[in-house]
Amino acid sequence: MKLNIYEEASRCLLCEDAPCTQACRTGDPARAIRAIRFDNSKPALQWVKDCSDEDLERAEQVCIHSGGSINIKEILHNISQDDVDNSNYPDLHIIFCGIHCENPFFLASSAVCTNYDMVSRAFEAGWAGVFYKTICMQEIKEVSPRFDAMHNNDTHGDFYGFRNMEQLSENPVDLDFDILHRLKKDYPSKVVIASIMGQNEEEWICLAKKAEEAGCDAIELNFSCPQMKHKGMGSDVGQSQELVKKYTACVKRSVSIPVIPKMTPNITHIAEPAVAAVEAGADAISAINTIKSVTMAAEAEVAGQRTISGYSGRAVRPIALRHILELAQALSHTSLSGIGGIETWRDALEFIQLGCTNVQVCTAVMQYGYRIIDDLTLGLQRYMAKRNITQLQHLVGEQLPKFFKPNNLDRDTIVYPKIVRDLCIGCGRCYISCMDGGHQAVTFDTATREPHIIGFKCVGCHLCRLVCPTGAISVCKRIIKKNL
Repeated sequence: MKLNIYEEASRCLLCEDAPCTQACRTGDPARAIRAIRFDNSKPALQWVKDCSDEDLERAEQVCIHSGGSINIKEILHNISQDDVDNSNYPDLHIIFCGIHCENPFFLASSAVCTNYDMVSRAFEAGWAGVFYKTICMQEIKEVSPRFDAMHNNDTHGDFYGFRNMEQLSENPVDLDFDILHRLKKDYPSKVVIASIMGQNEEEWICLAKKAEEAGCDAIELNFSCPQMKHKGMGSDVGQSQELVKKYTACVKRSVSIPVIPKMTPNITHIAEPAVAAVEAGADAISAINTIKSVTMAAEAEVAGQRTISGYSGRAVRPIALRHILELAQALSHTSLSGIGGIETWRDALEFIQLGCTNVQVCTAVMQYGYRIIDDLTLGLQRYMAKRNITQLQHLVGEQLPKFFKPNNLDRDTIVYPKIVRDLCIGCGRCYISCMDGGHQAVTFDTATREPHIIGFKCVGCHLCRLVCPTGAISVCKRIIKKNL
């Protein structure tokens, strides 16, 4: 059976100082595999273009994966040459909130940006800006452990959901603002945004003024942290239109730099407090913060105790996109900063196409490091080049016109699934799912191990296509339903 290069690349441990690259004399197979893992399969060949089969075999021999070496040579032999000329890649500059950004990729206010060294390394790697970890007046003491993750079965290291009980910066207030001042001084072309959280008007104003005095480009107002131990802070504020409006207004009166309230997803209608913030003068909106959640791993208990805390990672991306869509529809003239489950350039593109002019990344950096910026920018540049788009701004909100209310959707046509016999391996997954979760429109011949679609029973739901493990079910053209 033909190797699935994406499944095999996903097995890669993404090692630091990768042994496979050390053993390869003429290329960087680790970088090539990482490119595939982060949705840049065709450009991946540029890192191994001079490698012989012997080079790649040597790389495989030193792979340290406990489940067996990654099939590096076979992966790379199954990739066709890139059809996009990389000499025509556009730059990714964009204007957010009136601020020039070299690309749309920012670190989200979190554990990935808590000191000068961390942010400087991120800037050197190519990140355009930072929403620095939230600064507050209160003493912050964190718990241990403070993280938990959702894995598939007993897989380690690769999680689809991430839960954290972390609060705000533990640094002294003046130290954090000194760090922000030094970052802006040392990296004047980068965008430095202070995230702040107060417990009353006086604290919000004091912190905002300190941020402006430190030379920050903008201020993010954290109205959304879901696990604050102090009352009247975080998502307690973000769920109240009155408090959002009050604190946004007092900060706007106190500073001249842009003010960006950060919205909580732990609310029924996210647009309501966002509209209140804009009415109070907000220059942009960022969303979303983490989603309140519970996980049950005993290892994540704090001295035998549990609590509700924030959930993030790629599992939350569709929820984040829903909130961004609602914000974009309610605030058509307000800049948006998108957050929630962004791992690849394609994830980021989805936020941009729904109206975001920049995106913030946290969990993926915690899992894979600042280095993912290489593939975020590479993939987005290549996508733009393939579509002959020269300015990133042209992609902002381009998918919004495709969204309608459910009652306005086309219900008179159908798209039937079609089985691609060359790819079908006869597992019968489509049959099982259609029988037990669909409309009993797939039969399965146990002698030939071939599924067949019963046209007059099929309703075009496409469950069969989604469960097929080999991509052996494609789609036909959309046609008028026969019973009309």
